[in-house]
Amino acid sequence: DTSVFSKSNNLFSLNFAKNQNNGQLILCEGYMDVIALHQAGFENAVATLVTAVTAQQARLMARYAKEIIIAYDGDAAGQTATKKATQLLVEAGLSVKVLRIPNGKDPDEYIQQYGKDRFSLLLQASKDHVEYRLAQIKSNYNLDIPLQKAAFLNSASEYIASLESPIERDIYLSRLSLEYAVSKDALQAMTK
Repeated sequence: DTSVFSKSNNLFSLNFAKNQNNGQLILCEGYMDVIALHQAGFENAVATLVTAVTAQQARLMARYAKEIIIAYDGDAAGQTATKKATQLLVEAGLSVKVLRIPNGKDPDEYIQQYGKDRFSLLLQASKDHVEYRLAQIKSNYNLDIPLQKAAFLNSASEYIASLESPIERDIYLSRLSLEYAVSKDALQAMTK
């Protein structure tokens, strides 16, 4: 950082990505991931210049895109960073999806091993941030055990209750109700 250049206010490769994004940016964890994505033809990739997304960077992305796909590393640190980035991006008014890269790989490793076509399929399969978070919560429970299923539904309902939009809350509670054969009223009772 200097008085002329602030890392927390800028994004690596935004100068290229802003003209190639069709309303969507791919947010990566590091420079090498962005370079690999650009080389593979995904020219709408950017990365932060600091450890984590800042509110200023989220607002900057909102100037150039409506949707962000977070393509952080699949390891624990990447998943923790995804959670924080999601919150800031949603607060900036962006639609957020999360790309899940199998086996803890990062985008660069995945493209090198499997190629750009398989990476493109991963991008298409990205889940919105709420679905992603619900899948994370679900992974902590064995749903074949009734008490674990109940604990999952409690945790999922608590998360859904934290959503700002009443419409989103209703949609996701309805999905949980249908998917797990539990009354929507019971789930709503958990959100109050």
